[in-house]
Amino acid sequence: MNPPNLRKLIVLGIIISILFFGVGTVIGGTTIFLYDQSQLTGIKDQLNSLELKANTPIKAQNVSMTSVSIDTAVTSAVEQVSPAVVTVVATVPGGMGFFGIAPDQTVSGSGVIISQDGYIITNNHVVEGAKDIHVVLENGTQVPAKLISADPYGDLAVLKIGGTMPGVATLGNSDMLKPGETVAAIGSPLGDFKNTVTVGVISATGRSLDSGNGYLMEDMIQTDAAINEGNSGGPLINLAGQVIGINTMIVRGTGYGNTVAEGLGFAIPSNTARIVSEQIISKGSFARPNLGISWQMINPDIANRYGLPAQWGAFVTGVTSGGPGEKYGIQTDDIILRIGEDAIGENLSFVNALFRHQPGERVDIEVLRNGKDIHLSVILG
Repeated sequence: MNPPNLRKLIVLGIIISILFFGVGTVIGGTTIFLYDQSQLTGIKDQLNSLELKANTPIKAQNVSMTSVSIDTAVTSAVEQVSPAVVTVVATVPGGMGFFGIAPDQTVSGSGVIISQDGYIITNNHVVEGAKDIHVVLENGTQVPAKLISADPYGDLAVLKIGGTMPGVATLGNSDMLKPGETVAAIGSPLGDFKNTVTVGVISATGRSLDSGNGYLMEDMIQTDAAINEGNSGGPLINLAGQVIGINTMIVRGTGYGNTVAEGLGFAIPSNTARIVSEQIISKGSFARPNLGISWQMINPDIANRYGLPAQWGAFVTGVTSGGPGEKYGIQTDDIILRIGEDAIGENLSFVNALFRHQPGERVDIEVLRNGKDIHLSVILG
């Protein structure tokens, strides 16, 4: 390259450097930039400004929050009934065991206040055999309770407390329930989680369950609202805030390695609870009819094992002296086949057939005696 062209390129490079970087001198391939005092002062001011901004605290920003009240039919119903729900705590005396006398045992369940006079409905199995009972109100206050009476066959009991009631629940008409209807269970599962609410639906009505004591609990309400130990005796409510059932049991499955079931809870219909509680409150007890006999249920297995002439029935093992059975002709070794219009069978036990009648009612009882059918007219005790 000739010198003139080289000089032109050098001049052009200097001009470009000035445009982009300011005035400078190129020495030995290194560009040394030259700034006047005013430029340096401007740069210093910019740096100071950046430093001030870096050290300036960031102001907190205001966050807008909105509170929304969600009121549903479920929440309204629960708010209406919850003050009337109580935790029932009972002390069951210990007994003689294999290792000596067992200590007293504390059990707990739930209950619901049904009157301003302090009457409470709960399950019989919660307070059965208890020597001391008290209830815990929604606000945590403990109040002593008295057992008025109970109906073991219906698994219902009535307690009474004193003082001002924090709330009173209303019993609804359980005959109006339909599968799919939304319901809520309120109670104290495990005795610790007071006034717990679980929500589900009516799965079915008119269910029958084996009590394990020789009779069926009939006309039960089935629900998938979670019911756990401690919920027993608590209310099952509808969306109107009415008690339509008294929670009593759950079914987890048949055991023996079979599949475990969930969501099978059962409650006693409120109409049954009303009949039992009203009679206990007014008369001090609930009367069930009786025949004054001891008996053993017969099913096909028992009949085949002992060569009995009937596949279903109640085998009379004893007759109480002076009772209605003796008075109207029932004898030991009779097999009771029918009470009134109801035949004893796979789906109807002797007790359930008997309980379809009232004390003092005259009924026709069919018995099998020495291979012959005999009909007796008996007034129930």
